[in-house]
This record gives sequence, C-alpha cells and structure tokens, in this order.
Amino acid sequence: MSDTTANPPVRAVETTTFTIILAVSICHMLNDIMQSLLAALYPMLKDDYALDFWQIGLLTLTFQVTASLLQPLIGLYTDKRPMPQSLPFGMASTMVGLVLLAFAEHYPVLLLGAALIGIGSAIFHPEASRVARIASGGRYGLAQSLFQVGGNFGTAIGPLLAAFIVVPRGQSSVAWFSLIALLGMVILWQVGNWYGRYRAANAGRAATSRALPLPRQRIVIALVVLALLVFTKNIYTASVTSYYTFFLIEKFDVTVQQSQMMLFLFLGAMALGTVLGGPLGDRFGSKAVIWFSILGVLPFTLALPYADLFWSGVLSFVIGVIIASAFPAIVVFAQELVPGRVGMIAGIFFGFAFGMGGIAAAVLGVIADAKGIEFVYRICSYLPFLGLLTIFLPSMREVRPAG
Repeated sequence: MSDTTANPPVRAVETTTFTIILAVSICHMLNDIMQSLLAALYPMLKDDYALDFWQIGLLTLTFQVTASLLQPLIGLYTDKRPMPQSLPFGMASTMVGLVLLAFAEHYPVLLLGAALIGIGSAIFHPEASRVARIASGGRYGLAQSLFQVGGNFGTAIGPLLAAFIVVPRGQSSVAWFSLIALLGMVILWQVGNWYGRYRAANAGRAATSRALPLPRQRIVIALVVLALLVFTKNIYTASVTSYYTFFLIEKFDVTVQQSQMMLFLFLGAMALGTVLGGPLGDRFGSKAVIWFSILGVLPFTLALPYADLFWSGVLSFVIGVIIASAFPAIVVFAQELVPGRVGMIAGIFFGFAFGMGGIAAAVLGVIADAKGIEFVYRICSYLPFLGLLTIFLPSMREVRPAG
C-alpha cells in the first residue's frame, strides 16, 4: 500500500486530552446502551404485539432514519456555530424515548419512542465527534476509535441487560435505564463547559483552513466510495443486530437469552475491532485498514450461513472484529478530504450509517417474511465484495503530504 507510511507525526504543540475523550466515550456508551435496548426488545415486542418482521424493520427504520436525516444538518450548522451545550439535550431526548418504549400500549407509541431516540442520537454524534477530534492532539484515529468504542460497548451491553433485566422483568423495566441518561447529561454538561473554555482560550488562533487537498471531482468520487463502503458495512451489521437472534432461534432452537448472548459476542467483537481500527489507521494509513476490513471479512461472511452453532459463534466474533475496524478509518479519511467540516462529515457518516442500516433492516424484514431468515444471511454474505471499490480512493500521501 502506498499510503502505509504517509501519516505525519503527531504535532508536538498539541496534547491529547484523554479525560475529555474518555468522557465523551463513556457518554457514547450510555447513549448506545439506551439505543440498543430497542433492538434487544424485538423478540419480546414481536410476541407481545404480534408484530410481523416488516413491523420490526419499521421500528429500526424510524429510529435510524430520524437520526440520519437530522445528523448532517446539525453537523453542518454546528460547524459554523458550535453548540457544546446541546449535548445534554440530546441525551434528554433519548431518555424520553425510553420512557415511551417502557410504557407504550400501542405500536404507534413504540414508533414515537424510536423516533425520539433517533433525535437524541442526531444531536449527540456530530458535536461529540468534534469534541473528540479537538481533544485528540493530532492523534485523530486514536481519538475517533476511543470515542466510537464507547458506542460499541454500549451496543454490546444493551442485549445483555435486556436478556437479564428486561426479558424476566417485562417491558416496563426499560424505564429504569432512563436513570443512566441523567448521568450522561451531567457528564456532557461538564464536557460542554470544557469545550467553551477551549474555544475562549483559542479565540485568537487562525481558523482551520478549508482548502481542499485534491481536485473537487476526486474528492466527490472518494466521498461516494466511502459512503458506499459504509453502506456495505451497515447493511450487514443491520442484518445481525435486527435479525441474528431470530436466525439463531429458528436454526438452532436456542432460547431468547442464549440468542442475546450470541448477539453480545458479535457486538463485543465489534467493540474490539473499533479499538484496533483507529490506532492501526494512524500507524498504517486509513486506506490500508479499509482494504483489510471491508474485503478481508468476505470469507467469514460467506461461511456463516452454513456453520453449526459453535462455528456461528466463532465466525460472528471474527466478522465483528474485522468489519468494525473500518469505520474510524473511514471517518478520519473523510475528515481529511474535507478539512474544517468535522461536524458535517461526522453527521453525514454517522447519519448515513444509521439511515442505511434502518432502510436495510426494513427491506431485510420484508425479504425475511417472504423467503425466510436464513435466505437473508445468504444474500448478505456477498456484500463485502463491494470492498473492491477501495481501489478508487486516493492514498493518504496525496491527501496529507508529509512535511
């Protein structure tokens, strides 16, 4: 790979503020614990409300498309007018959505709760990603990984909490998780205060240059390719987070709790992959990590639909680690292509991830109703072939010349 040594050294004049990165990562974990409860509730909601798979998919679509539509707009606005104190308000929206999920008696109320969780996500991600980058001290991949891994841990823990708390205690027990939103609001208020002090202390510094490092056409092509790679990753991820428990229950006759443990294994593996992806991108270049992640996962996805229960667990773990390693690299790559638009890029890619996952979940639900859940995993196994599009990305040496 031509870009494996192209990344410049960390700027000596900057320091990495790990306390702030850790704070936004913890809040990302809390945010995504609450978000993941929605998907973790699906087996219970399907039985209690007599839902079809397409209705399960519509819940995911409502949550994720709400976030998808708002995130880029919020990111674009806050690039011009940073709003650090908006972070606790995003957490409050998620809290209200959880309360609605806990006490809903009709399907439309479930949809409203999912929408409010999506709004909370839309407010949280662009500004929190900006804070992580500001606090990075130039170690952008590391900061992005640490920020994102909080979300991965939250997404992984959610199904476990659902299996051991919500499933035995019922839907109303979801309301107890709103208490962690209050903790998140307190932490984010302090993060916002730090951000305000940082802006005041650096008010005299020259603004970040918005000059494009490559011709506009090449940047557009590269951003489209990166978006398609996110599309590939998140369709596959949506197939697992929304339907993997049903796949395991149908194919291997496991219990709901056993299926949730298997889902936790996959989501925990994604957390590990996210931790590894950012530092590897700083060391070897974002493009190399993207090649490895998107295309390298293909043999394992092809094997998963035909594996027994033990090897399903092994393969899902390997798939989770490899496929998750790309996202920090993709976000950092895009931020380098379009400097000075951190919030917009974070909004587009986090939002695009949610939106594509939501649309995919709805479409896959229709396919599952028509063709069966195993058919869904057979067709999704071919998605990583789109990783070949990485060949159209510029090298990091072109994007960020040494010196």
